[in-house]
Amino acid sequence: MGTRLYVGNLPFSADEAEVRALFEQGERTVTDVHLVTDRETGRPRGFGFVEMGSAEQAEQAISSLNGYSMGGRQLNVNEARERTGGGGGGRGGFGGGGGRY
Repeated sequence: MGTRLYVGNLPFSADEAEVRALFEQGERTVTDVHLVTDRETGRPRGFGFVEMGSAEQAEQAISSLNGYSMGGRQLNVNEARERTGGGGGGRGGFGGGGGRY
């Protein structure tokens, strides 16, 4: 198990300091918090990543905070998966030129 956790369903009002404080409860060490924001508007997207001090602390955080209610929303906490290639947010090309009639 890694030490990087995905945290989903965050309240849009949550900031990095609040998330850090929540994950540091119980003597756990948080080395980094990154909340994802929309590129165009800068508004929070409701999820982020927390890097824990050790794999054991990451497991403890998952078991104690997955389903935890924060700001009226139940958090989804699990091990972060590495991004796979592909994607890229294209605009869905409907290429091709018109045919002749």
